[in-house]
Amino acid sequence: MKISRIFRRKTLIAVLSAMAASAAASTPPACCDELLDEARDYFEPLPETVPQSEDNPLTEEKVELGKMLYFEPRLSKSWVFSCNSCHNVATAGVDMRPKSVGHTWQLGGRNSPTVLNSVFNDSQFWDGRAADLTEQAKGPITNPVEMAHREDLAVETLSSIPQYVALFRKAFPGDKQPVNYTNVAKAIAAFEARELITPNAPFDRFLKGDEKALSDRQRRGLRAFMDYGCTACHSGVNLGGSGFFQFGVMNMPDKKILPREDKGVQDLTGDEGDAYSFRSAALRNVALTAPYFHSGVVWDLGEAVQVMAKAQLDEELSKEDVADIVAFLESLTGDQPRITLPSLPIGPSDMIKPVDD
Repeated sequence: MKISRIFRRKTLIAVLSAMAASAAASTPPACCDELLDEARDYFEPLPETVPQSEDNPLTEEKVELGKMLYFEPRLSKSWVFSCNSCHNVATAGVDMRPKSVGHTWQLGGRNSPTVLNSVFNDSQFWDGRAADLTEQAKGPITNPVEMAHREDLAVETLSSIPQYVALFRKAFPGDKQPVNYTNVAKAIAAFEARELITPNAPFDRFLKGDEKALSDRQRRGLRAFMDYGCTACHSGVNLGGSGFFQFGVMNMPDKKILPREDKGVQDLTGDEGDAYSFRSAALRNVALTAPYFHSGVVWDLGEAVQVMAKAQLDEELSKEDVADIVAFLESLTGDQPRITLPSLPIGPSDMIKPVDD
């Protein structure tokens, strides 16, 4: 009886030991679990589906019309510029210039942010002056430095093209006069929201539980990114794109990087407390979107990391930390959109003509 008890006890201990060993073998290293758990406190993977807007529901007809209008140069006064001119979908949603070229070859005041994943930003433009993509799409068409058109003339141009009239009716079936300026912007916004997103970044896979999605260097970069406090401005789905922060909280960058005449949000509000405040940059695909900052003068991502560390955190990063953080930022590059160029309809001979001056 005593031997039986001892045997059963030894057998139970052996079984429990085997179970513990098996569990240990199937459990990821604690450090990886902790890193993933902490990352999930700050970041979210790109959603599988795009959020629907109550006042601009996404339909196939609207998205297809929006794609045509996104590439439509006749929305500019000169018939030269389209949305894609400054937000080129072939180059990560940017034009790869410090400042964009607009009507009569004028230069814009700030670097053009990427259009990719912009639907997940809380506001649009560096100063957040547009609440959403629809409001944003209205701005460049009539901006005298950009596309330089007039609302009424842009609508008149589209209304003179029978194919567009038919497409607007399909996209906005409840409207008595579907070809109007707001619907132009809604269609463009629908295309951007549905098609110009970049899923499947390594960091997204990591957040969803694939701990092998990041390299060791990218893991160290993520750890440094969080430990230094970069998440104070760059968090959420887009790792930024929400909130307004003074550029130069701890140290003002030099005047090339932070031109003193551009006061950011203060230029809108008149409030001195908003001086040099800008919406935080969304960091998805940042490895593809140089040059950096609203001034567009920094071309190297490692240099941009160093500038931000000094300006916002008063930190002098080691070369190793910079390389690690850059490697992490490279993990934010997702699958780029595959967009087939639309065939745009030809208008009648008596339609409004382009103007160059």
